[in-house]
Amino acid sequence: MFYIKINIIYMNIGFSTLALFNKNNQEIVEIARGNDFDMIELLSEGPFYRNKIESLKDFSTFIHAPTVDLNIASINKGIREESVLQIKNVIDMGELIDAEVITVHPGRIGRNDDKLRKLAVEIAIESVSELVDYSDLVISVENMPNNSSFLANRIDEIEYISEQSGCMITIDTGHANTCSECDDFFNLKNISYFHINDNNGCKDQHLTLGEGTLDLNLIKKIDNGIIELNNFDNVLKSKEVIFSL
Repeated sequence: MFYIKINIIYMNIGFSTLALFNKNNQEIVEIARGNDFDMIELLSEGPFYRNKIESLKDFSTFIHAPTVDLNIASINKGIREESVLQIKNVIDMGELIDAEVITVHPGRIGRNDDKLRKLAVEIAIESVSELVDYSDLVISVENMPNNSSFLANRIDEIEYISEQSGCMITIDTGHANTCSECDDFFNLKNISYFHINDNNGCKDQHLTLGEGTLDLNLIKKIDNGIIELNNFDNVLKSKEVIFSL
């Protein structure tokens, strides 16, 4: 493992393949080794994540389940079932490469309505519970940014989903930074790992650490972190910021 010493805290650190989205996994592995990473989160969107998947076995591997066009909290039964099926397909792949954790988005609602939101949360719990029962891997639900259409962007909601489904929690630092309870997200129980990125406190921007308003002292609370940015140069910049804390 590659560890960064932060005062007396050691962080196990890696990066998301989002930063190298159009490269095949063998190229990603070589880049990771060349930059002293041995922990990777595989973004399972589109056709790229299946390229030479066996090459990831040398790494501590996390997987971000697909989210595009999917909604595990949909009140439309067909959409919900297909969304769960697509994630199960990724779980099957994850078991082949000995992945450790699969991060899942909790879903969203079509309009801001309290009754609809409560229903969607219960549907999300049903979906996540099904994934937990299906998988030998850890299923981890991610907190969402402050947007009325997203679930799990409140402490009570993500705790409830975790408690009722038996899943773990993935905390996205940028998502938390858009919420009024930002600090509290870092103190939740059952956190599997963190997505590390920054923003202006209003919008989910995936900025390099230090370029937004996130309190960088919160980074010191992280044991396992995946730098999740759109550009690999910014991944390396964020790693240097972590070094400097």
